[in-house]
Amino acid sequence: QVQLVESGGGLVQAGGSLRLSCAASGRTFSRFAMAWFRQAPGKEREFVAGINWSSSYTNYADSVKGRFTISRDNAKNTVYLQMNSLKPEDTAVYYCAAGGAIVVARTTAYDSWGQGTQVTVSS
Repeated sequence: QVQLVESGGGLVQAGGSLRLSCAASGRTFSRFAMAWFRQAPGKEREFVAGINWSSSYTNYADSVKGRFTISRDNAKNTVYLQMNSLKPEDTAVYYCAAGGAIVVARTTAYDSWGQGTQVTVSS
């Protein structure tokens, strides 16, 4: 498994931006897909965005397309989530996840998870 530590969450007004980071250690970072999920109170954890090992493929939930951008820096063992035009409905705990070779929008495809970082968007 790989150890993941998220950072960058916080409180922001609607329309604002945040950049989340996820630092990885313990396994060859550049060999596996990475993803961001989120979980709001009382709701199931949902897929937000994913990126393959080479950054040649990305996938986004419909709710964040055009507003969020996932990227990775394999030299720094870090994956990012740039979040723009934030809405109150984006409020959730955001989790970084590491998985296999391809991006899959299911929690069961990922075997390593971070502790989560809170994102709160005020109206």
